[in-house]
Amino acid sequence: MSEGPTTAARRNAYQLYGGDLPAGLDLGPVVAVDTEAMGLNPHRDRLCLVQLSAGDGTAHLVQFAPEDYAAPRLKKLLGDPGTLKLFHFARFDMAMLYRYLGVMAAPVYCTKIASRLARTFTDKHGLRDLCKDVLGIDLSKQQQSSDWGAPSLTDEQQRYAAADVFHLHALRARLDAILAREGRLDLAQSCFEFLPTRVRLDLEGWPDQDVFAH
Repeated sequence: MSEGPTTAARRNAYQLYGGDLPAGLDLGPVVAVDTEAMGLNPHRDRLCLVQLSAGDGTAHLVQFAPEDYAAPRLKKLLGDPGTLKLFHFARFDMAMLYRYLGVMAAPVYCTKIASRLARTFTDKHGLRDLCKDVLGIDLSKQQQSSDWGAPSLTDEQQRYAAADVFHLHALRARLDAILAREGRLDLAQSCFEFLPTRVRLDLEGWPDQDVFAH
């Protein structure tokens, strides 16, 4: 697959690249990140796509062929200590990125963790619920279970993938305001800093155990 945006990508505020980000792309100090994979088991289901956005209404999609995870520019961005990476359910995405790209993303912010700590009046913390409740935006999840390993992604798949990173910057701002109001910003930050350890526990065989239990 040639590197560069497709015509459809330019028209729909997303750009699809093969294997890595393009040289010279500056996504700023805070980048929203999401992944798509063949399933939910990082040891079995390969990473297929990484989506990124600077919060400017454009998503950059990096598609991977099987066993081709060199991606030096993407890896540099994920590991850059000066760039904050925004995720929703960072625990999964970080595990996928670490398993296939060999980079533990840091520093990070997780809107799902932030929502759980801030919005204790609800048990709905999925991205679709969060966007609807906090931003008044209704996300479509129609392509959630599609074949992300296909050699060519449809326009519908690309739009779906792009939508998952468009709103994380705005969600972070709203959630931080609630966390600050309720005195839980420091607690949230401590959870974000623990995420790399949580990911290593998941990947090394303790995904469902509370290692702090008696």
